Amino acid sequence: MRVGSKFPDISVKAINADGDELQVNLSNPQTPTVLFWYPKDFTFVCPTEIHAFQAKLKEFNDKGYQVFGASCDTAEVHFAWLNTAKEDGGIEGVEFPLLADSRRKLAKKLNILDYETDYHYNADDPDDDEKVIQDGDNVTYRATYLIDGDGRIFHQSVNDMPLGRNIDELLRLVDAKAHNDKHGEVCPANWSEGKEAMAESRQGVKDYLSK
Repeated sequence: MRVGSKFPDISVKAINADGDELQVNLSNPQTPTVLFWYPKDFTFVCPTEIHAFQAKLKEFNDKGYQVFGASCDTAEVHFAWLNTAKEDGGIEGVEFPLLADSRRKLAKKLNILDYETDYHYNADDPDDDEKVIQDGDNVTYRATYLIDGDGRIFHQSVNDMPLGRNIDELLRLVDAKAHNDKHGEVCPANWSEGKEAMAESRQGVKDYLSK
Protein backbone atom coordinates (compact mmCIF):
# COMPACT_ATOMS: atom_id res chain seq x y z
CA MET A 1 0.00 0.00 0.00
CA ARG A 2 1.13 3.55 -0.66
CA VAL A 3 -0.07 7.11 -0.20
CA GLY A 4 -2.88 7.80 -2.63
CA SER A 5 -4.10 4.20 -2.60
CA LYS A 6 -7.50 3.06 -1.41
CA PHE A 7 -7.33 1.30 1.93
CA PRO A 8 -7.84 -2.48 1.58
CA ASP A 9 -11.42 -3.72 1.49
CA ILE A 10 -10.99 -6.05 4.46
CA SER A 11 -13.24 -6.23 7.52
CA VAL A 12 -11.65 -6.84 10.92
CA LYS A 13 -13.22 -7.44 14.32
CA ALA A 14 -12.74 -4.69 16.89
CA ILE A 15 -13.64 -4.34 20.55
CA ASN A 16 -13.97 -1.50 23.06
CA ALA A 17 -13.65 -1.28 26.83
CA ASP A 18 -17.35 -2.13 27.28
CA GLY A 19 -16.86 -5.41 25.45
CA ASP A 20 -18.83 -4.27 22.41
CA GLU A 21 -17.64 -6.03 19.28
CA LEU A 22 -17.92 -4.51 15.82
CA GLN A 23 -16.70 -5.15 12.30
CA VAL A 24 -14.50 -2.36 10.93
CA ASN A 25 -13.82 -1.83 7.23
CA LEU A 26 -11.88 1.33 6.37
CA SER A 27 -12.04 1.07 2.59
CA ASN A 28 -14.93 3.56 2.62
CA PRO A 29 -15.16 4.81 6.20
CA GLN A 30 -17.22 7.98 5.54
CA THR A 31 -15.45 9.47 8.57
CA PRO A 32 -11.74 10.39 8.25
CA THR A 33 -9.70 7.97 10.31
CA VAL A 34 -6.48 7.57 12.25
CA LEU A 35 -5.39 3.93 12.35
CA PHE A 36 -2.29 3.05 14.32
CA TRP A 37 -0.77 -0.40 14.68
CA TYR A 38 1.36 -1.56 17.58
CA PRO A 39 3.17 -4.89 18.15
CA LYS A 40 1.53 -6.50 21.20
CA ASP A 41 -0.80 -6.01 24.13
CA PHE A 42 0.74 -6.08 27.62
CA THR A 43 4.09 -4.77 26.42
CA PHE A 44 6.14 -1.63 27.00
CA VAL A 45 6.18 1.23 24.48
CA CYS A 46 2.69 0.24 23.28
CA PRO A 47 0.68 1.42 26.32
CA THR A 48 2.48 4.77 26.33
CA GLU A 49 1.35 5.36 22.75
CA ILE A 50 -2.21 4.21 23.39
CA HIS A 51 -2.56 6.52 26.39
CA ALA A 52 -1.04 9.34 24.32
CA PHE A 53 -3.67 8.84 21.62
CA GLN A 54 -6.37 8.79 24.30
CA ALA A 55 -5.07 12.11 25.68
CA LYS A 56 -5.52 13.64 22.20
CA LEU A 57 -8.71 11.80 21.30
CA LYS A 58 -10.99 14.82 21.74
CA GLU A 59 -8.75 16.89 19.47
CA PHE A 60 -8.94 14.26 16.74
CA ASN A 61 -12.70 13.94 17.20
CA ASP A 62 -13.15 17.73 17.11
CA LYS A 63 -11.33 17.73 13.76
CA GLY A 64 -13.78 15.10 12.48
CA TYR A 65 -11.55 12.03 12.85
CA GLN A 66 -12.20 8.67 14.45
CA VAL A 67 -9.31 6.74 16.01
CA PHE A 68 -8.58 3.01 16.01
CA GLY A 69 -5.69 1.12 17.50
CA ALA A 70 -4.77 -2.27 16.03
CA SER A 71 -2.62 -5.30 16.64
CA CYS A 72 -2.67 -9.03 15.95
CA ASP A 73 -3.90 -9.87 19.44
CA THR A 74 -7.35 -11.40 19.87
CA ALA A 75 -10.38 -9.38 20.94
CA GLU A 76 -10.33 -11.23 24.27
CA VAL A 77 -6.76 -10.16 25.00
CA HIS A 78 -7.62 -6.58 23.99
CA PHE A 79 -10.57 -6.61 26.38
CA ALA A 80 -8.39 -7.85 29.24
CA TRP A 81 -5.83 -5.11 28.60
CA LEU A 82 -8.53 -2.44 28.28
CA ASN A 83 -9.67 -3.42 31.75
CA THR A 84 -6.23 -3.53 33.36
CA ALA A 85 -5.34 -0.53 35.51
CA LYS A 86 -2.87 1.99 34.16
CA GLU A 87 -0.62 1.59 37.20
CA ASP A 88 -0.39 -2.13 36.37
CA GLY A 89 0.70 -1.44 32.79
CA GLY A 90 -2.83 -1.56 31.39
CA ILE A 91 -4.85 0.80 29.23
CA GLU A 92 -7.92 1.25 31.39
CA GLY A 93 -9.75 4.45 30.43
CA VAL A 94 -9.05 4.17 26.70
CA GLU A 95 -12.24 4.97 24.81
CA PHE A 96 -11.45 4.14 21.18
CA PRO A 97 -11.80 0.58 19.78
CA LEU A 98 -8.92 -1.78 19.09
CA LEU A 99 -8.83 -3.88 15.94
CA ALA A 100 -8.09 -7.57 16.56
CA ASP A 101 -6.40 -8.75 13.36
CA SER A 102 -5.56 -12.14 14.88
CA ARG A 103 -5.63 -13.87 11.47
CA ARG A 104 -3.26 -11.18 10.17
CA LYS A 105 -5.25 -10.78 6.99
CA LEU A 106 -5.13 -6.97 6.97
CA ALA A 107 -1.59 -6.74 8.36
CA LYS A 108 -0.34 -9.02 5.57
CA LYS A 109 -2.08 -6.93 2.94
CA LEU A 110 -0.46 -3.79 4.36
CA ASN A 111 2.92 -5.58 4.51
CA ILE A 112 3.68 -4.37 8.04
CA LEU A 113 4.46 -7.69 9.75
CA ASP A 114 7.84 -8.38 11.32
CA TYR A 115 8.06 -11.65 9.45
CA GLU A 116 10.30 -12.94 6.71
CA THR A 117 10.42 -16.25 4.90
CA ASP A 118 13.55 -17.46 3.12
CA TYR A 119 13.53 -20.43 0.77
CA HIS A 120 16.66 -22.53 0.30
CA TYR A 121 17.08 -25.29 -2.27
CA ASN A 122 20.21 -27.20 -3.21
CA ALA A 123 19.99 -27.69 -6.98
CA ASP A 124 23.02 -30.02 -6.91
CA ASP A 125 21.32 -32.49 -4.61
CA PRO A 126 17.91 -33.74 -5.80
CA ASP A 127 17.36 -35.40 -2.43
CA ASP A 128 17.77 -32.09 -0.58
CA ASP A 129 14.22 -30.80 -0.08
CA GLU A 130 13.41 -27.13 -0.07
CA LYS A 131 13.99 -25.65 3.37
CA VAL A 132 11.93 -22.81 4.76
CA ILE A 133 13.47 -20.50 7.32
CA GLN A 134 11.09 -18.13 9.07
CA ASP A 135 12.31 -15.13 11.02
CA GLY A 136 10.51 -12.51 13.11
CA ASP A 137 7.76 -12.47 15.73
CA ASN A 138 4.92 -12.20 13.21
CA VAL A 139 3.63 -9.01 14.82
CA THR A 140 3.29 -5.57 13.29
CA TYR A 141 5.65 -2.65 13.27
CA ARG A 142 4.34 0.71 14.52
CA ALA A 143 2.51 1.61 11.33
CA THR A 144 0.24 4.65 11.11
CA TYR A 145 -2.35 5.50 8.47
CA LEU A 146 -4.34 8.68 7.97
CA ILE A 147 -7.33 7.88 5.80
CA ASP A 148 -9.84 10.31 4.31
CA GLY A 149 -13.59 9.74 4.26
CA ASP A 150 -13.39 8.03 0.86
CA GLY A 151 -10.87 5.47 2.11
CA ARG A 152 -7.85 7.07 0.45
CA ILE A 153 -4.56 6.95 2.38
CA PHE A 154 -3.02 10.43 2.57
CA HIS A 155 -0.31 9.64 5.10
CA GLN A 156 1.48 6.50 6.17
CA SER A 157 4.53 5.88 8.31
CA VAL A 158 6.19 2.85 9.87
CA ASN A 159 8.38 2.93 12.97
CA ASP A 160 10.61 0.13 14.20
CA MET A 161 9.50 -1.58 17.42
CA PRO A 162 11.47 0.54 19.94
CA LEU A 163 10.43 3.91 18.46
CA GLY A 164 7.26 5.52 19.77
CA ARG A 165 5.23 7.98 17.70
CA ASN A 166 4.72 11.72 18.07
CA ILE A 167 0.95 12.20 18.28
CA ASP A 168 1.17 15.97 17.82
CA GLU A 169 2.78 15.43 14.41
CA LEU A 170 -0.26 13.43 13.32
CA LEU A 171 -2.54 16.26 14.46
CA ARG A 172 -0.38 18.67 12.43
CA LEU A 173 -0.81 16.51 9.34
CA VAL A 174 -4.56 16.39 9.87
CA ASP A 175 -4.57 20.21 10.06
CA ALA A 176 -2.43 20.45 6.92
CA LYS A 177 -4.81 18.19 5.00
CA ALA A 178 -7.79 20.27 6.12
CA HIS A 179 -6.03 23.51 5.11
CA ASN A 180 -5.17 22.17 1.67
CA ASP A 181 -8.68 20.85 1.13
CA LYS A 182 -10.26 24.15 2.15
CA HIS A 183 -7.89 26.71 0.65
CA GLY A 184 -5.99 24.84 -2.06
CA GLU A 185 -2.71 26.09 -0.60
CA VAL A 186 0.23 23.79 0.11
CA CYS A 187 1.82 23.60 3.55
CA PRO A 188 5.59 24.19 3.70
CA ALA A 189 8.12 22.64 6.06
CA ASN A 190 7.29 23.00 9.77
CA TRP A 191 3.89 24.46 8.94
CA SER A 192 1.31 24.34 11.72
CA GLU A 193 -2.23 25.63 12.01
CA GLY A 194 -2.32 29.42 12.01
CA LYS A 195 0.94 29.80 10.08
CA GLU A 196 1.17 31.02 6.52
CA ALA A 197 0.87 28.49 3.72
CA MET A 198 1.62 29.19 0.06
CA ALA A 199 0.19 28.98 -3.43
CA GLU A 200 1.24 25.90 -5.37
CA SER A 201 3.15 27.82 -8.03
CA ARG A 202 6.56 29.28 -8.80
CA GLN A 203 5.32 32.69 -7.71
CA GLY A 204 3.94 31.18 -4.53
CA VAL A 205 7.27 29.75 -3.46
CA LYS A 206 9.06 32.99 -4.42
CA ASP A 207 6.65 35.00 -2.29
CA TYR A 208 6.96 32.60 0.63
CA LEU A 209 10.78 32.39 0.62
CA SER A 210 11.17 36.15 0.22
CA LYS A 211 9.47 36.85 3.57
